[in-house]
Amino acid sequence: QVELVESGGGLVQAGGSLRLSCAASGRLVSLYSMGWFRQAPGKEREFVAGINWNGASTTYADSVKGRFTISRDNAKNTLYLQMNSLKPEDTAVYYCAADRGPYRTVVITTISEYDYWGQGTQVTVSS
Repeated sequence: QVELVESGGGLVQAGGSLRLSCAASGRLVSLYSMGWFRQAPGKEREFVAGINWNGASTTYADSVKGRFTISRDNAKNTLYLQMNSLKPEDTAVYYCAADRGPYRTVVITTISEYDYWGQGTQVTVSS
């Protein structure tokens, strides 16, 4: 079983930065691909960024490319999302997720492929 706990959300002005963290517990979690998703009020949950098990492969949604950076520290079982140049449209609840297929070389962007989810952390960007 894998447990994911997000932190680092908050209120920030447009143009500011935040770093989200996701602490993962579980014996094999370092072997899994992980991702960040977000859900704004009234909208469906969407893919933001993903990273494969060893960090060699990353993928970003077009809306955040060049502004967000996903990374992981397998020694600490922690996933990160550095968010720069934040915009009001980035306001959402951000979720981390893990896919239990081990040693994947490609990043999965489909929500249904992810097996474990955190509770989410709120990010609010004011204009």
